[in-house]
Amino acid sequence: MRGRTAGAAWITVSGSAALTLLAAAGAHAEGRGDIRVTKTVVNSGNSVIIGTSARVTYPIAITIRDDSGVKGLSDVSVFNKTNGWGFSDWVDTRCEKTSSTTSVCTATMAIAPGWLPGSVPENVNRTAGVWQVNATVKANDGDYWISDRIAEFKMKRASKLTTNAAPEPVAKGAQLTVTGKLSRANWEDLKYHGFAGQEVKLQFRKSGAAHYSTVRTVKTGDVGKLSTKITATAAGSWRWYFPGTTTTARVVSAGDAVTLK
Repeated sequence: MRGRTAGAAWITVSGSAALTLLAAAGAHAEGRGDIRVTKTVVNSGNSVIIGTSARVTYPIAITIRDDSGVKGLSDVSVFNKTNGWGFSDWVDTRCEKTSSTTSVCTATMAIAPGWLPGSVPENVNRTAGVWQVNATVKANDGDYWISDRIAEFKMKRASKLTTNAAPEPVAKGAQLTVTGKLSRANWEDLKYHGFAGQEVKLQFRKSGAAHYSTVRTVKTGDVGKLSTKITATAAGSWRWYFPGTTTTARVVSAGDAVTLK
């Protein structure tokens, strides 16, 4: 890991970048001169969603200002804010000058879901949640600033959701059973497991309509299963919608179209 860190617990090398499990230092900022970070945007304002196989890259765009102009970044790191652990693979940094005093430097970060289980499996799922960004920035005149907690973002476990409505077709006024399953990525065994005890919204879009509307809310069972009965009053499509949590991604199932007979 580049730059200032605290409590490095495990280090491996992936390509040319160091991939490190870190314990976050206390929040502070230090340096010299008038260089400052004025804005930081992680992943264009979206959560970073990690599944069970694909390597995920995401940008951290840092706006930096100094009277002499900006030289660039010398360190970028990310940490889980709740438990102090994090991992960071700093792949690339590019700076774009927007004025004589200001530049936007974008660090590309990467995460592969399989990097951690063989080393500290008891920690891997706990890394989901709210994260913070730290960075060291430098100016052309030698000024520098070590900035902690310049932004926060959410690192979430990917989720999946299915829907099945039966019977198809159904008689108008008869009972329709809508089932499904909510599951989420487990970073310990790199598989998806049912997500129990979660409120999921059943939604319906009448044939010819533009939007879905929520009909009711159902809680998932022990293995993430969903089931409810509804009176069929019109032809249309049914789907489940899960709004997500701090640690698990929002997901919408594909719609299941049902006709009337």
